[in-house]
Amino acid sequence: MSLGLMLNKLSEGMATSVLIFVLTLLFSLPLGLLVALMRMSRHKVLQNLMRIYISVMRGTPLMLQLLVVYFGPYYIFGIKLSPDYRFWAVIIAFVINYAAYFAEIYRGGIASVPSGQYEAAKVLGYSPSQTFLKIIFPQMIKRIIPPITNEVITLIKDTSLAFAVAVTEMFTVAKALASAEKTMTAYVFAGVFYYVFNLIVAFVMENIEKRLNYYRL
Repeated sequence: MSLGLMLNKLSEGMATSVLIFVLTLLFSLPLGLLVALMRMSRHKVLQNLMRIYISVMRGTPLMLQLLVVYFGPYYIFGIKLSPDYRFWAVIIAFVINYAAYFAEIYRGGIASVPSGQYEAAKVLGYSPSQTFLKIIFPQMIKRIIPPITNEVITLIKDTSLAFAVAVTEMFTVAKALASAEKTMTAYVFAGVFYYVFNLIVAFVMENIEKRLNYYRL
């Protein structure tokens, strides 16, 4: 196989990997914030449900969750799904998994804001929602950028787990090409893709962190 054809096939897998990455972040970041707020709720039932959800998501492998989401509807409910469900099973599994991690990061960021901020907002007549959106949330975002960056970088590499349900992302394509051509070239290109993607994400997140640094000279 020519190098051009190999790169063309890898680019198709790369597009799927990027799509998984983008959709996972698009849904898991807001869902994680919602889970964090429910986890910090005064309602014990809701609080405990979120604690169990987070514990299960963080305590079991992502690949296992992916297989449960994909095969569960058929084996548990007898529902036959179309082949297109493979991709959406990946998105659902990734979203609910990463939302749990993001929820704990959000919770830690919210808890790190001094209680005096809440008291000051109350004195100024802010409602609870105004306090959170105008005072707590901006400070929380600034504090959680480093751990969020770590999770985002991990997500880039985790997209390779989609091969478990035969979704042809970058790693799946590279594995098939390497097996067919009896060469490591496809793996090398795949490795370069993941590395460069990580560098780009790290660069973007670093710039966001710098922009949120209120004390920079």
